[in-house]
Amino acid sequence: HSSFPKILGCSAAPGPVPKGYIKVYSMRFCLFAQRARLVLKAKGIKHEIINVHLADKPEWYLIKNPFGIVLTLETPLDEGYPEKQLLPSSPFAKAKNDAGVFFQSRIGYFYRISSGRKNGQDVSGLEAELKEKLSKLNEDLVKKKIKFFGGDSITMFDYMMWPWFERLEVFDCLDGTPEMKMWTERMLEDPAVKATIHSVDAHKAFFKSFVDGKPDYDYGL
Repeated sequence: HSSFPKILGCSAAPGPVPKGYIKVYSMRFCLFAQRARLVLKAKGIKHEIINVHLADKPEWYLIKNPFGIVLTLETPLDEGYPEKQLLPSSPFAKAKNDAGVFFQSRIGYFYRISSGRKNGQDVSGLEAELKEKLSKLNEDLVKKKIKFFGGDSITMFDYMMWPWFERLEVFDCLDGTPEMKMWTERMLEDPAVKATIHSVDAHKAFFKSFVDGKPDYDYGL
């Protein structure tokens, strides 16, 4: 169970977390917050979602998180909620999965490409870099003969990557990477992905507001 209340800068602080729930301070279009929502859904953890308006942060939120950023979440996941394991059991396998952050740490391309297009800049170089990285990921799936990046079932790594790929649909840039397309189709069948996904039109509308300098954090509410 989750809820999506709209919290503005003038709002009073929310009440205590109901027993058996986790409170998640989020922004609906934030990549990092979506990762947490995916995992919570996948593990069946009851949670309440509070959407923070990042352009008009309430005072009480700055007390909870002095940096004023999202996500704010305090809970052990696999260790505290063992019903559905999303990480490999061995430390070595975990380390191999964690090695994939090379992609996550360098995949801010959609913001740079969107802003560049808006400003009339040549983004062909960025687009080429993005396609190269997607090709490498495609090769990884082919070589290992696996359906997901952690094996033949969804793992934490797939969930950590998904929010970027959900947004990459805006650019329709998976041509030439058939295994990545199949991975995307498999991910779209996952209940946690279905429960947290935004439509391509919603992402386009938010990106437009973002590059226009007036991000609409409450779009769709």
